[in-house]
Amino acid sequence: MQQRNLVQYLVISLKGMAMGAADVVPGVSGGTIAFISGIYEELLASISAVNFNTLKVLKNEGLSAAWKKVNGNFLSALLFGIFISVLSLSKLISFLLEHHPILVWSFFFGLVLASILFVAKQISKWNFVTVLFLIFGAVIAFYITTLQPMVTENSSPLFIFIAGALAICAMILPGISGAFILVLLGAYKPVLEAIHDKNFKLLIILIAGAVVGLLSFSKILNWLFNNYKNFTLAVLTGFILGSLNKIWPWKETLTWRLNSYGEQVPFNEQSISPLNFNGDSQLIYAVLLAIVGFALILLLEKIANPVLKK
Repeated sequence: MQQRNLVQYLVISLKGMAMGAADVVPGVSGGTIAFISGIYEELLASISAVNFNTLKVLKNEGLSAAWKKVNGNFLSALLFGIFISVLSLSKLISFLLEHHPILVWSFFFGLVLASILFVAKQISKWNFVTVLFLIFGAVIAFYITTLQPMVTENSSPLFIFIAGALAICAMILPGISGAFILVLLGAYKPVLEAIHDKNFKLLIILIAGAVVGLLSFSKILNWLFNNYKNFTLAVLTGFILGSLNKIWPWKETLTWRLNSYGEQVPFNEQSISPLNFNGDSQLIYAVLLAIVGFALILLLEKIANPVLKK
């Protein structure tokens, strides 16, 4: 566990805020932000440390030893940033997505595009197999973005538990959005309704599924990083590359659905050329914002790691 000062923990909280902001946007993964900000592997290792052995440490050595084992200072600073971001930015991002979707998606498109280069640079050795893994990840992610959401919705406890586990797994994978997985499974609306109706029973089941999924999947990813880092990075690079289809700014709506407020929202969309977009494509502003998003990642790459290494 790294020794950090207050400023460094503040930086981690800011990265948590960035992760929270990304997770609010269906199609953008907080895992991508964690990766490009240099905390992804530490996050996986810290989550993986939460196990039955930690309970033994807590019992035999006390709270302080258990806290150090799970890198508690790091996790709490990160979770604090995510929590603050979700509370403060979710309404703003939802408003921007509703009224300025092309501009918002353009910014995130540039951000995610730059993150592909960032993640790919972490691969120390390229060969034919590495390229195959990258292509495999890209094809899988692209295929997921083209899937049609389930028309029927299910709010049974077992289904919500499984949906929570799958969504949280997607959330920590760079390039794949947990919110988008809930939409695909037909669980997004039941979850929103549970939040609005304060259905704590269903929400606890969802959280339980998320905890089980997070603890189990983080261990798998952590093991893959420790044993097959280059191949794992190649697949994750492919995931991010394939996910670009989901956040392409110009979409054509094929079908619509009613949300929990009784409003019509896009149900199934496909990417189209800005030249074929029905309406104002805002092409110049979109390109400028994509460049801003791209440049932001380059800036993060230059300033984030040195701050943490001090």
